[in-house]
Amino acid sequence: MRPGVVVDHAFSDDAAVVRVPGGGRDLVLTADVIAPLVDDPETFGAIAATNAMSDVWAMGGEPRFALNLVFFPDDQLSLEVLDAILAGGGRACEAAGVAIVGGHSVRDPEVKFGLSVTGDVGPGELWSNRTARPGQALVLSKALGTGVIGQAIKKGGASEESAAAAIASMTTLNRDAARIGRAHGATAATDITGFGLLGHLGNIVRGSGVSARVELERLPLLPGALELMRARVCPGGSKANRAHVAGLVRWRGGAAIVAEPAGEAWSEPRELRASLACDAQTSGGLLLCVPAERAAACVDELRAGGLPAARIGEIVEPAGAPGIELE
Repeated sequence: MRPGVVVDHAFSDDAAVVRVPGGGRDLVLTADVIAPLVDDPETFGAIAATNAMSDVWAMGGEPRFALNLVFFPDDQLSLEVLDAILAGGGRACEAAGVAIVGGHSVRDPEVKFGLSVTGDVGPGELWSNRTARPGQALVLSKALGTGVIGQAIKKGGASEESAAAAIASMTTLNRDAARIGRAHGATAATDITGFGLLGHLGNIVRGSGVSARVELERLPLLPGALELMRARVCPGGSKANRAHVAGLVRWRGGAAIVAEPAGEAWSEPRELRASLACDAQTSGGLLLCVPAERAAACVDELRAGGLPAARIGEIVEPAGAPGIELE
């Protein structure tokens, strides 16, 4: 690793961390761009900005400054649409105390928006995929299901309750979850986004040289997510995620999970929940690795703050190669 680089892309961490000459707080650097999940442009802007800033909180840092990254077909859509997207992003950044100091735009046939975010993290405060420890509990701060619900929204098949719950979740900052996780002794974290819960947990498992157990019944789910998965309203990214983790994830008892359920397996609760654990999330919650004795208090404080948090499993010593066991 180049001198001055504290965290790079070797273990798929949520952001890079670099040392600033002279000591003090290190810089946390990330960029994230997404395509629209909802029709309302201001809501889309808020979701995209919330999603991008989350990477810094997942590293234990605080986001400070951002650059807008805009891809927009100005020959097809009114600039009023772009203004609304930027307004939504600006609203989310203002709520987070992040200053938008510039940006870049590209004429593109497909709308996309996001941020390049710069934050900082203090000495001894860094979280990464490399700092989980056996004996810790896994605490998830938000419910799963934005992938399948987003797919249903695009197809016009999402209920008002499901759509509203997914949008509320995706526009909720992970700032408070990070603060609470730190107060309860978290040493590692990741935010659950495009790789799904099991994909991001897999990065922690590999980076820290540990294994993990996940209790599927404990997973918090958004309203309607289970029913939509049963109806196979599943985005391509979620299917790819399940195939990607199939070699790392096993059922309790040793049987490997298959890349995709077949036939009647789509009606089995454990298969549906396993697929939702692979669902490609946008602006998902933080997965916190906290001391087991602090997990209940951590969950209670997260829930008191309005988050549907749950203790979903634990970090354990690997029996051979690192992996994830589903119960």
